[in-house]
Amino acid sequence: MDAIKVKNLPCTESVAIVIFGITGDLSHRKLIPALYENAKSNHLPQPFYIIGFARRPWDDQKMREVLSQAIRDFARTQPVDEKVLNQLVERTHYIESAFQDRAGYTQLSKLLSDLGIKNTLFYLATPPSEYADIVEKIGQSDLEFCPGGWRRIVVEKPFGHDLKSAQLLDESLHAVFHENQIYRMDHYLGKETVQNILAFRFGNGIFEPLWNRNNIDHIQITMAESEGVGTRAGYYDRAGVVRDVFQNHLLQLLSLTAMEAPAVFSAKAVRDEKVKVLNSISDIKGKSAIKNTFRAQYVSGTINGERVPSYRDEANVDPGSITETFMAARLFVNNWRWAGVPFYLRSGKRLPKRVTEIAIQFTQIPLTLFDQPNLAGDAPNVLVLHIQPDEGITLFLGAKVPGGAMHIEPVEMRFSYAETFGDSHPDAYERLLLDCLQGDATLFNRSDEVMEAWRLTQGIIDAWESQGLENLPVYEAGTQGPHGADDFIMRHNRRWRKIK
Repeated sequence: MDAIKVKNLPCTESVAIVIFGITGDLSHRKLIPALYENAKSNHLPQPFYIIGFARRPWDDQKMREVLSQAIRDFARTQPVDEKVLNQLVERTHYIESAFQDRAGYTQLSKLLSDLGIKNTLFYLATPPSEYADIVEKIGQSDLEFCPGGWRRIVVEKPFGHDLKSAQLLDESLHAVFHENQIYRMDHYLGKETVQNILAFRFGNGIFEPLWNRNNIDHIQITMAESEGVGTRAGYYDRAGVVRDVFQNHLLQLLSLTAMEAPAVFSAKAVRDEKVKVLNSISDIKGKSAIKNTFRAQYVSGTINGERVPSYRDEANVDPGSITETFMAARLFVNNWRWAGVPFYLRSGKRLPKRVTEIAIQFTQIPLTLFDQPNLAGDAPNVLVLHIQPDEGITLFLGAKVPGGAMHIEPVEMRFSYAETFGDSHPDAYERLLLDCLQGDATLFNRSDEVMEAWRLTQGIIDAWESQGLENLPVYEAGTQGPHGADDFIMRHNRRWRKIK
């Protein structure tokens, strides 16, 4: 039954989204505004219900007021269409209950039955510590199955804190739901520019023949942030960048960059190819992990003219913390396409600018042109996929400088998504929520993909913990990062692209 597509359902077939933790920030800033945008575009099935499940002493009317304000505050398109807003929130209901209280789930079951709802999307917008209890209570209340309809569940990342906890979470999910009912949400995959990696690679015949070890020297994947840990300090100090970014976002970008073309554009085919990439990455553990990674922590510095505190001085951070806020890694994908090509991944907080990009550096020509100096550098041909914030694609070429001498300098050809398609494009949650409702799992993580990512990450975590360090290398906030990261890549005669 789970294969039914919502977009093909008749208008008389009800659909509900049950949001556990609807009183939280994720619901207000992302989920409800995204549902409003989809309603405004006539993409939601009708009738469509929103059911909130949380501890706060609200009632239906209170929830409608709060959700209405959330839409007015955070909807992507302004001003808000009050008619669409009212139509969306008039079919909302609230259940006040602790997540461990069986009575709340009995009440939920009765409400779904009274409303005649057969198709239900459960959304876990709660702290991860609540996931197992909620899933168990859904199973005990027989809410995971409805004859003649479908039931699906969305689980927000992080999917565990380490490999073991990820395996335990996976077991608890599969004890109640089948794999094709589980949607592991990583909003990063909903970004238009991330999806365009596949469109660029497989929709154009120019670069795909060059996309291999014969023509590419190395690939750099960068996810830089200028912000500190902010209100997430409590979580971040237990996670660090290796869990917060490397295990999911960076490995996702690597797999999309390195994967083979799927036979068909389907959830199974795309995810099969991504898993093959992760399977092909050399184990990175023990001495190999120490050799092929670098980590550091930011200290006080200046960003945009403002002095910011060191990581250890942030609120809710252990004053003696050795949690990394910057990491770099060198990985190899051991298959015929990529054998010998290093993938350099780096991410850090309090860097000069918020930038996410994939830079493909092609091999240099074997000889300099007519023995003249090549001012474009060691490899002038670089293709950069800008994921955020200035979404687009830049190709760096070497060109002759006007004049009598044969001097070559770098020039660039740039494509901007904003200039071509306009600034306004759907938020990641708009696309991903619609995919959940339509039963399209292409942009969601499958169980084996999550476990493979954790396998790689766990090797690094174990190696770092075995070092027993009392302090980490540091870098000043607002700079390009730690000097040790430069030494890390320069050992192999390469340089990081400047973050700008």
